[in-house]
Amino acid sequence: MITKNQIKLIKSLSLRKNRLKHKLFLVEGDKNVLDLIKSDFDVHTIFANSNWSKLNPTVNVSLVSKNELLRISNQKNPNNVLAIACIKESKIFNERGLVLVLDDISDPGNLGTIIRTCDWFGVRSIICSNNTVDVYNPKVVQSTMGSLFRVKVMYTDLAKYLKKVKSDVYGTLFDGKNIKKVDFKDDIHIVMGNESNGISKEISKYITEKIKINSKSTKADSLNVAVATSIILYEITNS
Repeated sequence: MITKNQIKLIKSLSLRKNRLKHKLFLVEGDKNVLDLIKSDFDVHTIFANSNWSKLNPTVNVSLVSKNELLRISNQKNPNNVLAIACIKESKIFNERGLVLVLDDISDPGNLGTIIRTCDWFGVRSIICSNNTVDVYNPKVVQSTMGSLFRVKVMYTDLAKYLKKVKSDVYGTLFDGKNIKKVDFKDDIHIVMGNESNGISKEISKYITEKIKINSKSTKADSLNVAVATSIILYEITNS
């Protein structure tokens, strides 16, 4: 049985200020929770129904009923399991290979899809601006489908970070070079901008190579940032 204090804690984690206060976040769904367990994230508590517990007998869980899961879930149709996980401390790192840089991405679904896309194409590092949506937002966590636990996501002042970067910094801009004609090096940073405003002027100063995805349409003026990221990562990793 779940306690009132546990319910209060779980509900509070829907807000970023409480996630930061408790250094905890929520993970829902069979796949997400199993990927959490396999990762190097620390698990605080797992709440599961008896069916899930029987299928995963080696996992220590707090048994809850269907109605109790309904009370604590952020989903309209709750899954069989919900976990509370510990937030990792965000650390700046010196990373080789392809590093994705996100300049003020605001939509949780977009960030989650981008993380999932990075996982698919083998990109293990994402640097986010401090104004990018919180990676531990329940909607972000849910939409990553477990990829959050395999891709490092860190937040920092992008201008200060990019100022120190030694590798080429590519940015998606309308006056950029067709991505199909670009020869990418092994160590690069790719900057993707905000859904409405693109890459900010402050960050544009640090871009050394401008790139773009050519359009075949005369009416569409832009691509969704998650879709654009998928196309760019495909072109880079398959070139």
